[in-house]
Amino acid sequence: MAAIEVGRVCVKTAGNDAGDKVTITKIIDKNFVEVKKENGKKAVRCSIRHLEPTSVVSKA
Repeated sequence: MAAIEVGRVCVKTAGNDAGDKVTITKIIDKNFVEVKKENGKKAVRCSIRHLEPTSVVSKA
């Protein structure tokens, strides 16, 4: 199982959103993914270097 996959819940480790939980919604390329915050407001592009995967996979 890959650590970076669609539906994976991660914690942001850098930037203004550090410490926030996000869900990966789309893999853009090998360096970037699109993530959505817990509140589901909007999806933003994020570097995979700034994410720490958790063991939870979202089913939504």
